[in-house]
Amino acid sequence: MLAAKSLDMVRADRQILIMGILNLTEDSYFAPSRYNLAILDSEADIIDIGAISTRPGAADVPEEEEWRRLEPVLRSYKGTKPISIDTVRASVVERCCETLGRPVIVNDISAGEDDPEMLPTVARLGLVYIAMHKRGNPATMQSLCEYGNVCEDVLSYFKDFAMKAEELGVRDWILDPGFGFAKTVAQNFELLDSLEEFQQLGRKVLIGISRKSFMYKTLAVGPEAALTATQTMHIAALERGADILRVHDVDAARQTVKLYRSLKGVDYSSI
Repeated sequence: MLAAKSLDMVRADRQILIMGILNLTEDSYFAPSRYNLAILDSEADIIDIGAISTRPGAADVPEEEEWRRLEPVLRSYKGTKPISIDTVRASVVERCCETLGRPVIVNDISAGEDDPEMLPTVARLGLVYIAMHKRGNPATMQSLCEYGNVCEDVLSYFKDFAMKAEELGVRDWILDPGFGFAKTVAQNFELLDSLEEFQQLGRKVLIGISRKSFMYKTLAVGPEAALTATQTMHIAALERGADILRVHDVDAARQTVKLYRSLKGVDYSSI
């Protein structure tokens, strides 16, 4: 059974970061995010750059093609925002650090399972790491949605990951429950509703729900019409302790955070 709800551990004046999505792909599910280089100049706190679509059914991309997409953007970027690289390949992480001339955040949807060199590389380079829960790969994950209890099982997964990270020397890691990855529509809502349970792990929690199908399918619309739904669910995630919102719409997310703080009586200007 899950522990008693821990909403009393959720502080409205905690640091909340906005991660802006930059997809260097032609097949990401939200078309306006494809090659949206303007997000580099947005008010996002972190820029998350990915060169491989991980939506259900997406085709695999060879490493050299992934790097061909990433390299010119990284070489041309002269800003100072933290850059997150959405990849499962340790060698790509190393190339990104070398090209930028500074550390990157690693956003790994496989939590180190797809590349056995990922966690040792992250530990050796002392990088911030985002571990996400999923099962299978884009071709198989939607057939792998059997859980005893989705919240308990995902929480147990991260408890195991915490031990692995400690053993390998990965000290600074963030957890992502993996909304939309090997979860049904109902399971995504169940996981979001119980998000506060992840407070017991003592790690920052990243939420990647922006314009995802569990919302727009429920509303019988497409991702282009799911901005209001996204912000509604972002409020629910913030109420339950989310620390980082990974988003397509940076300005809208900032407004949502401001309203959340106002709802809780926090002076937003002092944060």
